[in-house]
Parts: sequence; structure tokens; C-alpha cells
Amino acid sequence: MAENSLGIRNEGGENTAQIYRDALLVERLRQGEDAAYEELLRSYEDAVCNLVCRLLNQPEDAADVVQDVFVKVFRNLGQFQGKASLKTWIYRIAVNEAYNHRRWFSRHKKNEVGLGSGEEHQLGLADILPDRRRNPFELTADHETRALIEDALLRINPVFRSAVVLRDVEDLSYEEVAEVLQVSLGTVKSRILRGREALRVELEAMLKPEQAFGWPAETAPGRS
Repeated sequence: MAENSLGIRNEGGENTAQIYRDALLVERLRQGEDAAYEELLRSYEDAVCNLVCRLLNQPEDAADVVQDVFVKVFRNLGQFQGKASLKTWIYRIAVNEAYNHRRWFSRHKKNEVGLGSGEEHQLGLADILPDRRRNPFELTADHETRALIEDALLRINPVFRSAVVLRDVEDLSYEEVAEVLQVSLGTVKSRILRGREALRVELEAMLKPEQAFGWPAETAPGRS
């Protein structure tokens, strides 16, 4: 386990240079340096916004949640000990804030939930989907088909959704996902597996198997 000159420990094997940059940034933030706050927002605001959009059932509320995330980041800098990267620490706060917002919304606005259609103003899952193989995100580039991914993702259990988004969209390692969600590595792998399967089920309910997974009709599983 490595420890840098600022006392920040690298337990997760993250890039040493990045760990050191994070430590310097945190120290500047604790000293109240205005430029440091601007650098923090410049470095992480877009990523947090993308993450929050995909965890909320109401992506149009993302701006308010993101604002709450950074307020908590600024207020809780004293709690950051460098045991994880600054990114995973911020993501942990973002996941918690998204969860709190979903819980509040379900209690107070159950009758107002809607998927919305303002594509030109909303970030969508299809905008940042990586081209991965052998998982539910392996879909055609067709806009209409890809839009269904967002719908399907919103339908799966939020607990599984968080794990799938962090791993398959944000491209965090399993260890980083475990750190963000504050659960064991085994739990992370289980949630991702179950989340991917739940997403497959939702997609299969909306599309023919060969459309959903890019298989030609004659080679799709279950066909002879």
C-alpha cells in the first residue's frame, strides 16, 4: 500500500499520478482556493451529470441533484481520507443523492412520473454507450432501437441499475464499483449479473431477440 507525501494512501491500485493530483486538489480545496473549486467542477461536473441522469427515473431533475452532490462534496472534504480515488468518492456521493431523490420522488410525486420526449435537451444512455460485446448493450446503431435501452434501463431495479451503469457505462472497475456502492466485490458482481439479465428480459419483451442483440434470425439462440 503506497502513501504519498500528503498522507493519501493508494489502496485500490489507482494511477499514482492521478492519486497525487487528487491529493493536491483536495488540499487546495480545503484551503479555500477559488481556482481549485473551478478545477473540481471542470474535471467532474459533466461526469457526475451523466451518471445522475442515468440513475434517476426523472433525468430532467439531474441539474438539481448534481448541485446537491457538489454542495455535499464541498461540505465533506474533511472526510475524504484518500483511501479511494477522488472520483469514486464523488461518485459515491452522487449515487447516494440519486437514491435519495428517487425515494423522495416516489413518496411525493408518484403520479407525475414520465419518460419525457425532449431528446434535444436530455442526455440519454444511447449518447455514451460503449461498444461492448456479450452484454445487453450490444445493440444496433438504429436510433429507435437504442432509445429503447433507456426505457429498459429505467424499468430495472435501481439497485441493479446503479451497478450496471457504473460498470458498463461509466467503465469503472469492479473494485471501484464496490467502493462507490460500499458493498463487497461479490455483491457487485452479483448485482451486475442480475442487472444485465434483467435488462435482457426487458429488451426481449420489447424487441425480437435478433433485433435486441444483433443476431441474424437464423443464428439467434433458441432457433433451429
